[in-house]
Amino acid sequence: MRIRPSSRRRFWHADATVIALVAAIVLVLGLTSSTSSGSHDVAGVPAAVTVNSGTEMPGTRPLPLGFLGISLEYPAVETYAGNDPQALNPVFEQLIRNLGPAPELRIGGDSADWTWWPVAGLPQPPGVTFTLDERWLSVTRALAGSLGARPILGINLEAASTQVAAAEASALTGGIGASSIKAFELGNEPELYGTFAWYRTRDGRVVTGRPHDYDFNAFSGDFAAIGAAVSEPPLAGPSFGGLGWIGHLAEFLGAEPRVRVVTLHRYPLQLCFTKPASPRYPTIANLLSDRASSGLADGFVGAVDIAHAHGLPVRIDELNTVACGADAAISHTFASALWSLDTLFQMARVGIDGVNIHTFPGAGYELFRFARAGGRWRGSVAPQYYGLLMFAQAAPPGSRLLSVSVTGEAGRQLKAWATLAQDRRIRVVLINKLLSRSRSVTLRVPGARGAASVSLLKAPSIGASSGVTLGGQTLGPSTDTGTLRGRATTDSLRPSGGSYVVALPAASAALVTFRTG
Repeated sequence: MRIRPSSRRRFWHADATVIALVAAIVLVLGLTSSTSSGSHDVAGVPAAVTVNSGTEMPGTRPLPLGFLGISLEYPAVETYAGNDPQALNPVFEQLIRNLGPAPELRIGGDSADWTWWPVAGLPQPPGVTFTLDERWLSVTRALAGSLGARPILGINLEAASTQVAAAEASALTGGIGASSIKAFELGNEPELYGTFAWYRTRDGRVVTGRPHDYDFNAFSGDFAAIGAAVSEPPLAGPSFGGLGWIGHLAEFLGAEPRVRVVTLHRYPLQLCFTKPASPRYPTIANLLSDRASSGLADGFVGAVDIAHAHGLPVRIDELNTVACGADAAISHTFASALWSLDTLFQMARVGIDGVNIHTFPGAGYELFRFARAGGRWRGSVAPQYYGLLMFAQAAPPGSRLLSVSVTGEAGRQLKAWATLAQDRRIRVVLINKLLSRSRSVTLRVPGARGAASVSLLKAPSIGASSGVTLGGQTLGPSTDTGTLRGRATTDSLRPSGGSYVVALPAASAALVTFRTG
């Protein structure tokens, strides 16, 4: 995602009352639209879901270690982890660990092209706003080591300087270790270099990083030149943020044999330059639409085929709800949890090898907030985080997606996913997108034995920004541990006539776990 530096600064210093008013209007629009769309569904007729226990979903692979990861901007590292490599923020560390062993960490985004390591005799590039130093390197090295992560790190491409790129890469490999870095991602969403401001002059004139006619061929030359200045580790790219240049992916990979990870970015909704009537405008209805989840994933099918034909993994290493502006009224609601849960499965469905959820301080979709007092850290999480947690529980590393069929009139706005994990358990996720009506789902899982356990993900409403629970547990308004607290509440379901009936509250999700064999 790209936000012009000047626009981001204006947002941070905007009048709080105006922001609150805009947020309230957007939320009301979202709730009104969502509720009306859901009211046409028939909740009185139960949906039927059948899991084809012995059949993997076509075209999918076992979910790799680190499928779910986090993406950070460069300045966010110390904001979240702290500035003492010997005493990292344990709450932040635990919140990341909750998402799975050896999580994937990506550091970059807009700030990849605003960051540098000082070069003797070279003036600071005008678009640079963040300077790496030894402390940042030490904190990042400690964080990666503690998490067992090998991060993908962004390198400044927009500065168009081999000296800047070489110095930055040398500092990162020297400070973190080449073997501890998965790849260097050169630049961030280069298709926007000729459109969005890289910086503004003192008199307010907008300066873009490239000419307005900057195209893929020019980018390809830039990538080759900067890549040649970065000797190790492998490269990641092309970090396109839209679909316009994806058609050049095969050409790009053919020219860049050092690229070992294909990285792409996407957001389903966009605040700037988007009319309220557009399906991309931020509303809860649009976020919960198929276009924002299955449609989003379908846009990557061609890229996945090309990357896999080259023997390369594909990571959507920057993903979240709304691009380009203040969107907390949508992103900081329970709707984002249900969207995340469904969309992560959708990405796995089309063969994506990993996803990094993007966050940074001040973002409308910020996952975490932290404060330190008296030497003790406390943190709070957005509702979206609970959707990531349920996905992590439902799809542990090595899981295989199973084929699922949904029938019945009330099957509309019901999403169903199933995995078979290495522990031989089948886990089924049911997502009820009816916002004001509960529903019952008849679930058939051939090969399941005995009672199943049911854990619910729910909140007071789809627009709730707090009060979210997962299996009856919560992180609360704040946490000093990063672990769920409270008594876990799971229901036990026994089959009747070979079927299990699951009661789903309005706007909720259920994780149903079965023993097999």
